[in-house]
Amino acid sequence: MKKLLRHTVLAATFTLMAGPAMASGHGGAHWGYSGETGPEHWGELNPAYEMCAKGVNQSPIDLTGFIEAELEPIVFDYRGLATEILNNGHAIQANYAAGSTITVAGKTFELKQFHFHAPSENTIDGKYFAMEGHFVHADEKGNLAVVAVMYEPGEANEGMAKLWKQMPHHPGDKEGMASQVKAEDLLPANRDYYRFNGSLTTPPCSEGVVWLVMKNPVSVSEEQVKQFSETMGFPNNRPVQPVGARPILK
Repeated sequence: MKKLLRHTVLAATFTLMAGPAMASGHGGAHWGYSGETGPEHWGELNPAYEMCAKGVNQSPIDLTGFIEAELEPIVFDYRGLATEILNNGHAIQANYAAGSTITVAGKTFELKQFHFHAPSENTIDGKYFAMEGHFVHADEKGNLAVVAVMYEPGEANEGMAKLWKQMPHHPGDKEGMASQVKAEDLLPANRDYYRFNGSLTTPPCSEGVVWLVMKNPVSVSEEQVKQFSETMGFPNNRPVQPVGARPILK
């Protein structure tokens, strides 16, 4: 069973990293964020998406009711640069050069890509943020860890400005990165975090994902949020899911 889960999660990693042909998931089933293909229907669109409806540890969630814990600091060892930026029809995503990692609780995960949602998917004490970035990591067995970063309106973000200059405006389009964009430029200086166990927030909604949500938001300009939203043409956030019995550690 554990072996099957690893293969499922690893497959989901490549789904996240793919273009629109694969981003729709197994068998090419179309999904979206509204109407008959919206989040409330994902579990009906394809048998491979059944966890979207049946899962008990789904993401995103409202982070509240925290349990105090002595969480070890996340060790960030980001060395490379974003290699390309793409519009996969569901999000704007930057794929990352191999070799950048995080280590948390003795386990090391390599950064594969990061992408964005507006408004935020996770909420903190019921509060939504203007945008949320998901930095997707995988270990050698395919287990996933997502570092989530909240963005709120304020000063323009230099790293995001470089990304948005090359933002593809049509699904399926992608561009090689002409500017040097480092993932760490999009993270808060203070790396305190919340931790919970969850899932992918898009089909197939595979569970077993470690979520590491940064406590401190990062500033972006209202214009940067507007650029993203106008390009996507729709909100691309899944509604919060039941927390159930899961502890949310801080």
